[in-house]
Amino acid sequence: MGMRRKARECALQLLFQYDFTHETPGEILPRYWAMIREQPVAVKRGAEFFFQKSLELRQEVDEQIRKYARHWPMDRMSVVDRNILRLAVTEFLVGEEPQAVVIINEALEMARTFSGEESVRFINGILDAIHTGMKNPGKAKEAPE
Repeated sequence: MGMRRKARECALQLLFQYDFTHETPGEILPRYWAMIREQPVAVKRGAEFFFQKSLELRQEVDEQIRKYARHWPMDRMSVVDRNILRLAVTEFLVGEEPQAVVIINEALEMARTFSGEESVRFINGILDAIHTGMKNPGKAKEAPE
């Protein structure tokens, strides 16, 4: 597994813990890194960057998700799916990855690993709609149900 993918997975797990515990990042990060086996510095930096950015941009990110998941309130989404979406939208906004298709594919792989096939379709539809809306604001479309 590449370092970038591992960083994404760690960031997802950190977001999951934050959603579940509502503890501060200062409480979550040291405990998280102590629980998992040693990771390369690049993985830690990447994971912490996207974790912190997801929290910093949470309002804007959640607005995008709500806008395109009109029939799925955030609190009805599984914690895993909601945080996969948050991580991917954060990457759309601040990521260094030039191609949205890479971000979407990584999100779908995480959904396959941590959720299920139904979630893969749901996440794909929402992320495709968000990406299209960000790229072409006049041609925004609602995600399929």
